[in-house]
Amino acid sequence: LSLDFLRTHSTQIPMSAIQFSSRAAVAPKISLKKSSKVSVRTGVRAQAVAAPAGVSADAIQDSINSIRFLAIDAINKSNSGHPGLPMGCAPMAYVLYREAMNHNPKDFTWPNRDRFVLSAGHGCMLQYSLMHLTGYPSVTHDDLKNFRQWDSMTPGHPENFVTDGIEVTTGPLGMGFCNAVGLALCEKHLAARFNKPDATLVDHYTYSIMGDGCNMEGMSGEAASLAGHWGLGKLIVFYDDNKISIDGHTDISFTEDVSARYDAYGWHTQHVVDGNTDIDAIRKAIEAAKKDPRPSLIKVSTLIGYGSPNKADTHDVHGAPLGKDETEATRKNLNWKYGEFEIPEAVQKAMDCSAKGAELQAEWKKVESAYASKYPEDYAEYQSITTGKLPAGWADSLPSFTPEDKGVATRIHSQTALNALGGAIPGFVGGSADLAPSNMTLMKQFGDFQKDTPAERNIRYGVREHGMAAIANGIALYAPGFISYCATFFIFSDYCRSAMRVAALSGAGTIYVMTHDSIGVGEDGPTHQPIEHLASYRAMPGMLMMRPADGNETMGAYKIAVEGAANKRPTTLALSRQVVPNLAGTTKEGVAKGAYVVQGEAAGKPVDCVLMGTGTELELACIAGEKLAAEGKKVRVVSMPCWELFEEQGDAYRESLIPSDCKCRVSIEAASTFGWAKYAVKSIGRDGFGASAPAPTIYKEFGITADAMVAAAKSLM
Repeated sequence: LSLDFLRTHSTQIPMSAIQFSSRAAVAPKISLKKSSKVSVRTGVRAQAVAAPAGVSADAIQDSINSIRFLAIDAINKSNSGHPGLPMGCAPMAYVLYREAMNHNPKDFTWPNRDRFVLSAGHGCMLQYSLMHLTGYPSVTHDDLKNFRQWDSMTPGHPENFVTDGIEVTTGPLGMGFCNAVGLALCEKHLAARFNKPDATLVDHYTYSIMGDGCNMEGMSGEAASLAGHWGLGKLIVFYDDNKISIDGHTDISFTEDVSARYDAYGWHTQHVVDGNTDIDAIRKAIEAAKKDPRPSLIKVSTLIGYGSPNKADTHDVHGAPLGKDETEATRKNLNWKYGEFEIPEAVQKAMDCSAKGAELQAEWKKVESAYASKYPEDYAEYQSITTGKLPAGWADSLPSFTPEDKGVATRIHSQTALNALGGAIPGFVGGSADLAPSNMTLMKQFGDFQKDTPAERNIRYGVREHGMAAIANGIALYAPGFISYCATFFIFSDYCRSAMRVAALSGAGTIYVMTHDSIGVGEDGPTHQPIEHLASYRAMPGMLMMRPADGNETMGAYKIAVEGAANKRPTTLALSRQVVPNLAGTTKEGVAKGAYVVQGEAAGKPVDCVLMGTGTELELACIAGEKLAAEGKKVRVVSMPCWELFEEQGDAYRESLIPSDCKCRVSIEAASTFGWAKYAVKSIGRDGFGASAPAPTIYKEFGITADAMVAAAKSLM
């Protein structure tokens, strides 16, 4: 029975009537469909994909079934998980991990390894099974048995911060695909920047498996469009075309021609009609993909839950264990004579990639050594990117400011910082979502990363905030020395939020440059004026939310952001459209503490009043402090550019700055007052939406003024 026939008539024919193949030799007639436009590229590694020497077809099929049953058994044991994808994707995943990919399980940090991203992260037992079988120490036999359990190395979705050998954390559908685009961008950039006619230092592929859900999510379309535009020819994506989602068969909501869409994006597309048994078709598709200069989508039609007599090709197998009876029926159906978690000895030998990986890495190390000797300056930059060791004195590139320096918007100060850091840090790269002239994010000393100029470092993301943020995370996770930034208006961080959250979760040290940070946007009105955004990112675990007030604080914020990136911590910078003066008391060093005194009574001294502010409103707090001090009050003005860093300083420092026994504590910030109650007795801000008018008018009408702060302080004295 053909797959198309099964899908068309699945409601009429019980799955128990389907004859499943248990050996690769029993394969139906299959066709391999390709797009017509093919051009051969030169200078890239494109060796044939073939069965390992001395490994029989039976051993290969047993390897594939081992992948399936390790997933089935682990999910049954945990009584939780998604067995359908591992059962259907096992053949393509086998070919990738055992035959196509160059990776060393014993050194998951090898810079020139092929990368793999399981964008359909719910099927993670597929990857855990593969990692165990191919020799990764991070996934032991016992780890497979502890799937989805407390403190397990095999959590419910792939997590790079838990399991060594996982490149990126995936789960939100489509995001892993975007991460893979970022990884492939890095390979193209580094190859263009460092490879020489006589020395190929960077030469690897990025592979990914995505599902129907990934293709439904809009962010994958954003990233696919960019990958085609950039010509990321060493990105090879397998689309698991099983036509099942949680709701049922995908034809209830998803009937487009996915391959045609990718053709339009500028991808090379192929279709493996039967991904269940035709291993050779999968091999040939990879070989064809490697010969084409475009990114490649290989649509592989599979039967979700392949081998299950009663649940294959149904949504029942998508996200629930098979159960004891169906597992036994599946074992019988696939002629699998082994017990729970049992791996045949021949499979263990056939699947282990440790020796192969060590040999590949050793060969590359020879190339690296010769390159280091012949091109020491280039190699030093390359090493900075791949190891994360930043050049000595990089922070000295960030200037300092005095009140005599002309005031500008903090987005302009941000531009100064970006250009300084771009010249000081080899791995500093980034760009904006079609707002570079407004975000002020162009590094003037570099050109644009494009298909034909991939060595450049300004990235043009276009109007694609969601895809941009996830691609930027992929860049950050490629190597510890890549300092990846991306930018848009702060209001549009809502489009980026899911990717920003995963960055905070997974230790992607991306810098999110968010300008036009408040009602100070003015005439564009409430659709473009952030209100709740500062509070929401302060509530996000693992995220540094920075709102600097002037030049010194912006430089200090960038220093912390780069250090945070090096320590796997993302930063969001909220930067102003409106001009601010350089204040007398601000310092780069103060920013590192999250909050510090900028005016008035020193920390630890008795006070009548503590006034707190951030960003553009710190100036208002200083003016209010001067007015109260002129009336004989002991006033301390505190800048609070980063609450998270302030909370890390310890009780003594926090109490010395904002004493709990001081009843006159007032904050001012042109945003939601949510959260300020932790520090302030009264808060001046805006808890409703903004308005369309000149910024000074909006501030006055909403009562966000120095006089309002003075009045609030007096009411508490």
